[in-house]
Amino acid sequence: MTSVVDIRNVTFAYGEKIALDDVSLSIEAGDFLGLIGPNGSGKTTLLHIMLGLLTPDSGSVDLFGRPIDEFDQGERIGYVSQQATSGGGTMPVTVRECVRMGRFAHVGHSRLSDTDRQIADEALETVGITGLADRRINQLSGGQRQRAYIARALASEADLLALDEPTVGVDAESRDAFYRLLDSLNDSGITIILIEHDIGVVTDRADQIACINTKLYHHGDTESFVESDALSEAYGATGTVVHHHH
Repeated sequence: MTSVVDIRNVTFAYGEKIALDDVSLSIEAGDFLGLIGPNGSGKTTLLHIMLGLLTPDSGSVDLFGRPIDEFDQGERIGYVSQQATSGGGTMPVTVRECVRMGRFAHVGHSRLSDTDRQIADEALETVGITGLADRRINQLSGGQRQRAYIARALASEADLLALDEPTVGVDAESRDAFYRLLDSLNDSGITIILIEHDIGVVTDRADQIACINTKLYHHGDTESFVESDALSEAYGATGTVVHHHH
């Protein structure tokens, strides 16, 4: 089976500072991967390389079985950056207009059809914000805004959802509801990559863990991560409590 993401021997540096050192990992269709590591460990850099937003200094990246520089099906990827949910949302558009943007990759310069609009409306319903459809994005809370951006990804019929600390600034109740939504989307077959600083949340939700701090210290199922020394090796500390409810 073709991997969704296949990274081989990737190295990347910002000037003299090495961010990633010989990292290799594969993400299979249907995985829910938690990507963890201390601040400045290279998590966001690795995610950006996976999505083709950064080019590695060495190594290779395949996305849906194609070299990243040949990949031209951007609609298959839904990316929600930390800035998207914590930055206030500056686009002067309504939630419905934002979600309909997810259809643009499919229609090109054509007008949206009734089917396109229906798909967007269904995405709003899936994430539970139909009642906010006429509100402007910049009037939403962080938790509501994150759902709008995920709805936009769903409207594009994305196969891969990549989330960079999507619950920053979101209250605990909204965060729990958000992770239940992610569970549901993953159950429906969408592959998820999640960067999250709360390790307990990651081990409760994700079925695969990649733990990095410049180097990759662990990549495998959550149970084997909890039983390993990867956390103390990557974070340089011991005795960290890790939840695991699988």
